Amino acid sequence: MTRATTCFLRIFLGLVAAGCGPEGAEAPYARAGNPEAGAEAPADEGALFPMPEARYDARVEQAVRVPMRDGVRMSTDLYLPVGAPELLPSILIRTPYDKGGFRSGYAADVVRMFVGQGYAVAVQDKRGRFESEGVYSLAVREDVDGYDAVEWLAAQPWSNGRVGTYGCSDLGDAQVWMAPARPPALAAMIPQASGSAVGPADNIYRYFGTFAGGAFNLAAAAGWMVGNGTKVFLRPPSHVSDEEFRRIASHFSPGPVNAPEVDLDEIIPTLPLIDMMTKANRPHTDWESILTHDLADPWWDQFPYYKGDERIDVPSLFINSWHDFGVNETLWQFNHFREHAVSSTARENQFVVISPVPHCDSERIRAPTVIGERDLGDARYDFWTLYLRWYDRWLKGEDNGVTDMPRVQYYLMGRNEWRGADAWPMPGTEFTRYYLSSGGAANSLYGDGVLSMAAPRAAAVDRFTYDPGSPAPSMSGSYGMEEGFYDQRPVEARDDVLVYTSPPLAAGVEVTGPITATLYVSSDARDTDFTAKLVDVQPDGTAFFLQEGVLRARYREGFDRKVFMEEGEVYELTISLDATSNYFPAEHRIRLEVSSSSFPRFDRNLNTGGNNYDETEWVVARNAVHHSPEYPSHLLLPIVPDGASHLLELRQPNR
Repeated sequence: MTRATTCFLRIFLGLVAAGCGPEGAEAPYARAGNPEAGAEAPADEGALFPMPEARYDARVEQAVRVPMRDGVRMSTDLYLPVGAPELLPSILIRTPYDKGGFRSGYAADVVRMFVGQGYAVAVQDKRGRFESEGVYSLAVREDVDGYDAVEWLAAQPWSNGRVGTYGCSDLGDAQVWMAPARPPALAAMIPQASGSAVGPADNIYRYFGTFAGGAFNLAAAAGWMVGNGTKVFLRPPSHVSDEEFRRIASHFSPGPVNAPEVDLDEIIPTLPLIDMMTKANRPHTDWESILTHDLADPWWDQFPYYKGDERIDVPSLFINSWHDFGVNETLWQFNHFREHAVSSTARENQFVVISPVPHCDSERIRAPTVIGERDLGDARYDFWTLYLRWYDRWLKGEDNGVTDMPRVQYYLMGRNEWRGADAWPMPGTEFTRYYLSSGGAANSLYGDGVLSMAAPRAAAVDRFTYDPGSPAPSMSGSYGMEEGFYDQRPVEARDDVLVYTSPPLAAGVEVTGPITATLYVSSDARDTDFTAKLVDVQPDGTAFFLQEGVLRARYREGFDRKVFMEEGEVYELTISLDATSNYFPAEHRIRLEVSSSSFPRFDRNLNTGGNNYDETEWVVARNAVHHSPEYPSHLLLPIVPDGASHLLELRQPNR
């Protein structure tokens, strides 16, 4: 494995990764599966926004068993403010990562912040996880269990009848999955990094974040399954009384059964994929089910992944970041909630805030804000005050003006400033084509690939060989690898990477919105992948990653069908590169990389036209990208003109 791949996997497991990163820099902080449990960045990196001082102490009722409609009971820790008004608004957090993790460290600080402002907080183990009964499966009954948990909280004698929800990653998905059930007591949500909740809607198929463009998000999926995917847990016995259950739970640490440590470096490159969890000594997970069911298989219908017809009736504050794998889906949810609301209150009160940081790190932004190797100025934002004002408005009924803010707030990288607008994409966005051209030798950074706003007048074909035995490595990635914006020149030096670069810009350009690349391709293989990556090239040549995407060619006509390639034919592929917000100043250049792999972020297409997941042999593919008047391969960028958004004046914490 390459050094970069090894580092990505070590970072994912939360290991100390000395010497990792393109320049040998250590990662500033990392998580091992639970986004609520990250280590803090060094204190000298700049002041965080402080959490508001508590007005109330907290008392805890541990391991309360909350019954679901089918009789299965969810173990729940209740944190209640001491001395607060008699009737309390509630905040529900549903987690697969052990609610006991909220009793100490950063997660406990978040809970006690809310309790300290007069909120009851319920932290609940999901179905089949840790102390809760039932059988766990990815997203199973999330809509039903969420509904029942909300209504149980609203019915408690200390409740004011209003419940909000909170949490990041899987905890954010839980809120989005539950929203269409429309529990009457659900008054507000704050879903953070909830990019894995969308299924067939608009042909997205992002089930649990394990798929992108029909390819398998290998690093993220494998790391998550090894760390969190087991269905078998040690827990207190179910047959005892509630009092006895709580007594046992107070002296007992639940956890997964037979989960020895695993070196992902050893198993990630192995084939077949289907055996990976067996090799990792994780025999009872959803790994095999996910791999063996096609994207449009009815098996997925048992889960509440969005199909596009869901109706919503809850004000929602979406939070995500430009370096998260699911930011495009979060923005899709924001629009979907507005367009499919059943009430004017819900329709008029959808908001989204997008920061520039990695997965679930928005609230911990420091200054200077350095993400990977890229300095993004001072991106701090007072999320804690925003969250409390949001809940105060919807759970306490305070008319505090929180909804007067722009519906869309985002950090414009490159200009390093917070911007606001009232719609997504930005009103006035000009979707502009940047065409690929070359003399037929766009291979590598040293080739002749050009990105231009002028449509091609001549025909050319750029060819490269894709060998699954030597895939192009992921030089930057989202959750599941080393997260950050890194210089892409090491991977751009490969001949199996086509590089198309614009001339230096005469004036600055803001690119904010969804990005796609339309490629006209051919191959001598029945099936192969094509990847596309957007890069910001600095005047000194540094090439910072922005976003990338992939499309498995068999799915070019839709993820509900497989259409294989024939040698000699040219096919149109449209690849989603998710979304970003980046200002390219004058003298910067816009670059598009095209290849057929980004490993281990995406699994390798073995080019056989088979299942990939159960194969150990591969075919070397000879792939090509065509550009001509007949085949106008192009990058489609959302160019935002001046005045389409406005600068946000934000207060900053004291140093």
